[in-house]
Amino acid sequence: MKKFILGTAMALVMSTAAHAETVGVSMAKFDDNFLTVLRNGMTDYAKTLSGVTLQVEDAQNDVSKQQSQIQNFIASKVDAIIVNPVDTDATTAMSKLAADAGIPLVYVNRQPVNVDTLPDNQAFVASNELESGTLETKEICRILGGKGKAVVIMGELSNQAARMRTQDVHDVIKTDECKGIEIVEEQTANWDRTQGADLMTNWLSSGIEFDAVISNNDEMAIGAIQALKAAGKDMTKVVVGGVDATQDALAAMQAGDLDVTVFQDAAGQGKGSLDAALKLAKGEKVDKKVYIPFQLVTPENVKDFVTKN
Repeated sequence: MKKFILGTAMALVMSTAAHAETVGVSMAKFDDNFLTVLRNGMTDYAKTLSGVTLQVEDAQNDVSKQQSQIQNFIASKVDAIIVNPVDTDATTAMSKLAADAGIPLVYVNRQPVNVDTLPDNQAFVASNELESGTLETKEICRILGGKGKAVVIMGELSNQAARMRTQDVHDVIKTDECKGIEIVEEQTANWDRTQGADLMTNWLSSGIEFDAVISNNDEMAIGAIQALKAAGKDMTKVVVGGVDATQDALAAMQAGDLDVTVFQDAAGQGKGSLDAALKLAKGEKVDKKVYIPFQLVTPENVKDFVTKN
């Protein structure tokens, strides 16, 4: 009887251990509003799962640091790895590290350069960037009536999302409905609010005239708004758009300063990446690309999104 009880207890312990999973997570940087929502979505979801532990690290926007974090995850024998890449052009080497170690890897939010050739046991979870800049620019074009001058604020040029969203802008402006819009300036502010404000201040000081600000994300758009207001500009005469629908952006829209944003489900991407990582760790099949749709946000429907991101 004692042997039976002991055997049952041991089997229970072994069963529990078999279902316990540790996932290493390397985020490009913690100091980013959108990525904070994504990270919190992932960690909050993990708390609802039995036996799942996350080891979350801040790469501090340093590619070398991120690669070292991945190597450390491998050395500590995590069950899976999730990476929000600092530089989307550096992901081929990261994929090889994980593949050689036989550890599943999931990229989240930022599309890896090798997305079409990911090794087995690897996947990408995000929203399709073909939609983001397209939705934003089409709405700005509609508001402008297809005519006017625009400035474009780009994210980090090492980031695929910045390149794709900017290409979306150009593609929309080439269409018959929007070809009356002229881009008079296009520069990067590295996803950063302060840099967005500084860039706008420089443009205003240079006497550049424009009717719209098309920003790759909300943080830079908010920085631009701050600079425009500091310069005494009438915000009803400037159309400003961003991407992400962060809480600060939605507040700016409700205040009448931001005209367009695009909801990107940060928490949903965090949850989706963890689901994919856990499935791969269990040997289950996962699509190589898992897309969560973008949604256009305007003053007319902004209240529907206030509690989402």
